[in-house]
Amino acid sequence: MRDLIVTLAILGAVPFVLVRPHVGVLMWIWVSIMNPHRLTWGFAYDFPFAQVIAVATLIGLLLRGRGVRIPWSAPTVLLLLFVAWMNVSTLYALAPQEAHAQWLKVMKTMLMTFVMLAAIEEERQIKWLVWVLVLSLGFYGVKGGIFTLLGGGVHRVFGPPGSDIEDNNDLALGLLMTIPLLWYLRRGFTKRWVRLGFVGAIALCALAALGTYSRGALIAATVMIAFALLKSRGRIAFVLPLLALAVLALTLMPEHWFERMGTIATYGDDKSSLGRLNAWQMTFNLALDRPFVGGGFQLYQPHIYELYAPNPTMVLAAHSIYFSALGEHGFIGLALFASFMFASWKTATWIVRRSAGRAEQRWAGELATAIQASLIGYIVGGAFLSMLYFDVAYYLIAVLILVRQHIEKVGSTSQQAQADAKRAGARLTQ
Repeated sequence: MRDLIVTLAILGAVPFVLVRPHVGVLMWIWVSIMNPHRLTWGFAYDFPFAQVIAVATLIGLLLRGRGVRIPWSAPTVLLLLFVAWMNVSTLYALAPQEAHAQWLKVMKTMLMTFVMLAAIEEERQIKWLVWVLVLSLGFYGVKGGIFTLLGGGVHRVFGPPGSDIEDNNDLALGLLMTIPLLWYLRRGFTKRWVRLGFVGAIALCALAALGTYSRGALIAATVMIAFALLKSRGRIAFVLPLLALAVLALTLMPEHWFERMGTIATYGDDKSSLGRLNAWQMTFNLALDRPFVGGGFQLYQPHIYELYAPNPTMVLAAHSIYFSALGEHGFIGLALFASFMFASWKTATWIVRRSAGRAEQRWAGELATAIQASLIGYIVGGAFLSMLYFDVAYYLIAVLILVRQHIEKVGSTSQQAQADAKRAGARLTQ
């Protein structure tokens, strides 16, 4: 029954996608992030729903009749250059077969990011996009938070099997990136019970993140809280729930959770941490040997570790977005990725400053600030996770690009209206 419901819901939306491509973008986000088909047990589990939605969205864009227009800005150009360089490094991959499979997966994410930029045009569509992102990840946050509460935090929280957030560490970072967006959406409601519902969802997402036992997520959460305290206008209202949640976590989580978190300070005695350091050294050595193109996708193979790793028997993924970029795409790839993230941050800052003091654009400034908090989680938490191609981060940056385009469009329209009014007034006085 569940298979049938999911299939009808997704395939039934295809005719609407062909007419309104932005619906296809929303469906893609829902399917690729929440993975509703992974919650079934029958024929829908492995059905290629994402490909069906992607093809329908592309056809819808071509049939729209207005051409395909992408808002070009510094982040857009840098992302395009980064994607182009990924293709160059793939040509020189040290593990060609493994690299091709990962290349195909990454290119789908990048393609749909650009499709998102082309299909989303209006303010309401941007807001719908944020809602779908939040609900897709928030579902697992609420579910995982309840699981942590009922189980006393004894068992780890994992994401849906076969998805990009299946791993406990990846899910934890995704949930942390969702929390600022939940706080942003909460501001759009005035009814007390609705706002309390959002606070409850935030608390459950935080508990679920703790329940993953991810140490990188704990570090990211600490930095995100510091940023939120600096940016929040109602610091007291923000701090009190955090303190209550911290007390709840301290009383709820079992002793072995604290033991695992304690290994952050004693990483030299932790096998997992030593494996990360070994992988980081391997990618750095490889980049020195192949500084321009790196080793390509999926270079974490025994024969490559034998060439470049201090300990060739400890074969692990890089567990860092920065060392992943360095090892897989060389110093040029790392520079492009870092520049892309910096330009995206500057875009968010531009939005916040441009929308300040304008009531009609207040939503844009609040959204940009929330995305900045989410990106801090990605930038900090990603330093310890293999999430260089985490689709949520790229989709949030696409939202920033779209919001900036909207503000510029509204500003140019307003300026044109003022100019027309001045010319009309001048004619009347003649």
